[in-house]
Formats: sequence, C-alpha cells, structure tokens
Amino acid sequence: MKLFTENVVNIILSIPSGKVMTYGQISKLAGNPRGARQVVRILHTMGEKYKLPWHRVINAKGEIGIKDEGLFMEQKISLEEEGIVFLTDKKIDLSTYQYNPKDGFGE
Repeated sequence: MKLFTENVVNIILSIPSGKVMTYGQISKLAGNPRGARQVVRILHTMGEKYKLPWHRVINAKGEIGIKDEGLFMEQKISLEEEGIVFLTDKKIDLSTYQYNPKDGFGE
C-alpha cells in the first residue's frame, strides 16, 4: 500500500464518534493537499475491507455530498446517531463537529 493511501486509511480510522473530517483535510494531513478526490477513491475501494467509518467524511462546505438518496440517508442517520445535529437537511457546523487530530500524518 502506498504511503498516502496508508495515511488516509489511518486518518479516517482515527476520526472519533461524533466528529467529522473533510476530504481535503484528510488529503492534506495524509501528505497530498490536492488529493481530495483520491480520498473519495480510497473510501470507495477500501471502505469495507478496512471497516472505515466513511460516514464521518464530508465535503468542505460541511455537507453530505452523496447524491444517492439511500446512501445519503444512511450517512445522515449514522451521524445523527453519534450526536451530530444538522443545521439544514445536509449541512453541519464544522466549527462544532470537525475533528482536528494532533498527529502529524504524512509529515
């Protein structure tokens, strides 16, 4: 596994219940500030294998970015079950719920 991919997996696994991180935030911490789309790919291809808490990863606007209605609802319900309160149907307050790990992944 490439170092960036390994870092992404470890970062996502470190997100605690009731917190979220953005795709861009994860890619930057993993060592590639422009790799947000790679984070999406890693979640898609490795999510099940590594039991990644994919529902804790959202876009930079603080929104669920999934278009599929079923997956959207699964993500929203999973976040609500962890205590996250939505400002609108798909948006949360990043200043309240965004996780900022102290570890220097990928540095």
